[in-house]
Amino acid sequence: QVQLVESGGGLAQPGGSLRLSCSASGRINSIYAMGWYRQAPGKQRELVATVTSGGTITYADSVKGRFTISNDNAKRTVYLQMNSLKPEDTAVYYCHANFMSYWGNGTLVTVSS
Repeated sequence: QVQLVESGGGLAQPGGSLRLSCSASGRINSIYAMGWYRQAPGKQRELVATVTSGGTITYADSVKGRFTISNDNAKRTVYLQMNSLKPEDTAVYYCHANFMSYWGNGTLVTVSS
């Protein structure tokens, strides 16, 4: 099993920034990808950003140029730097490992003036 613990999130104004962190523990050697999904009220969960163990990074079109995913292998942690936030970025953000294999509990990001 893999356990994921998220931190960060909260309230930001439009145009502002937030940083999410996700630390993995347990069977970390089984992890080949980590990243973030998000789910806004009344909408389906969508993949936001992922980084693989090989260094491949992918982003949803809606966040390209604004969000940056990075990882620290020594700390088994993945980060999501979110800049130029928009109200439509408001959602619960879930850390994932190996896509839908493992999930964190989620952290709420609210973008509002």
